[in-house]
Amino acid sequence: MQRRELFSSLASSINTKKQEKLLRPPYFSDESLFHKECNKCDAKCASVCEEDIIKIADNKTPHLLFSSSGCTYCDKCADACEYGVLNIENKNRVAAIISIDKSSCISWGHTMCFSCKDPCMFSAIDFKAMFMPSINENCTACGLCISRCPTDAIKVKVV
Repeated sequence: MQRRELFSSLASSINTKKQEKLLRPPYFSDESLFHKECNKCDAKCASVCEEDIIKIADNKTPHLLFSSSGCTYCDKCADACEYGVLNIENKNRVAAIISIDKSSCISWGHTMCFSCKDPCMFSAIDFKAMFMPSINENCTACGLCISRCPTDAIKVKVV
């Protein structure tokens, strides 16, 4: 075996691709339950979601996609879960950090825009004067502001 072949085989045996964390509905306490139980289910959580933000990944686990709306914390996905993965008793905020990219935000560029503030149910976006929005401690990471931003300046980081 030549040196190049050796390094190629070693490199291919190491999984260098970082596994992407999925944004989960806000009613779980144990991530491992998604992988143990959700393959038994027919995705009832996704079918009852009023906002149509619960999608089913290739591994048959639910995740949130904020491209069209956000989570209203209506509890319907937890009520529909027959396997205890999602449970009302575990209701929490969505496990994500929402931020505003100042370089993309038109309000930070001194154009009046309240597209993110208007749909926010939790008064989680503050403005300095009429410009420069920032996310405050009231943010539940519901994602309602994300699809409303005309410049895609609102970012989600799964935690």
